[in-house]
Amino acid sequence: MTTRALDRLFTPRHVAVIGGGAWCRSVFDGLGRIGFDGAIWHVHPTAEDAVRNVEDLPAPPDASFVAVNRKSTVQVIRQLSAMGAGGAVCFASGYAETADGHLLDAALLDAAGDMPIVGPNCYGFVNALDGVAVWPDVHGLVPVTRGVAILTQSSNIALNLSMQRRGLPIGFLGTAGNQAQIGISAMGQHLLQDPRITALGLYIEGVGELSALQAMMQTAHALGKPVIALKSGRSDAAQSAALSHTASMSGSDIGATALFDRLGIVRVDTLCALTEALKHAHLFGQVTPGPIASLSCSGGRQV
Repeated sequence: MTTRALDRLFTPRHVAVIGGGAWCRSVFDGLGRIGFDGAIWHVHPTAEDAVRNVEDLPAPPDASFVAVNRKSTVQVIRQLSAMGAGGAVCFASGYAETADGHLLDAALLDAAGDMPIVGPNCYGFVNALDGVAVWPDVHGLVPVTRGVAILTQSSNIALNLSMQRRGLPIGFLGTAGNQAQIGISAMGQHLLQDPRITALGLYIEGVGELSALQAMMQTAHALGKPVIALKSGRSDAAQSAALSHTASMSGSDIGATALFDRLGIVRVDTLCALTEALKHAHLFGQVTPGPIASLSCSGGRQV
């Protein structure tokens, strides 16, 4: 699967919301707030004004938000793939991050085939450049014409970052969850090729496929776009938390530092530092770690 396969999912003409409850209502509300001007279809067996079954949709949807239980998700993904849909966000949890979820992971991948899926166990994405929010919660993004992309495995971290008030224009906010099929690196490589994206910020629990990360960084360097990362899992406890959260093997902190240095990824230690470094990258281009100097007319002004 090429990264260009994500075009249809991330910039859809129509969105199907499959499931019910408050999460799905939030997707409808979010699409309206961000100004999505395409068709929105609801799939639910009993809801008013909803399509009863996936097969009854008027056309294969470019993007789908699948909010049914983990076993039903596999069947829905199989139906969407068979009808030629553009891709889906898998909201349900209970896959590889649980003791009995690995078989479901394999079934989900088989069901998806060549259709891109994001997740499972994630919120989805907000594309503030094109007015799309396949996202089941509040967020702080507003429409922009140019800005950074931020990708995380944790949906809650993404939500919190969306609420920043540091003058950072965010063009795209995406979550990857368990990265069962499409990972942060593939998403990042796709987004870096958009001329409206100025830099890429990552919140990583586990690196995932090394070759995909290398390919993403080759694209970043070729385009002169900085990549800045905050990686969790410094301690043994944090590594265990990552495994139970998104089924991520976070690896050693020393190994991550060496890998990031080799690939040219700028590493930061806090979410505040991530947003500030992205702001610098957006305004000035490449970020080079190292000492800085400060000059002012008074020593008191430098405190």
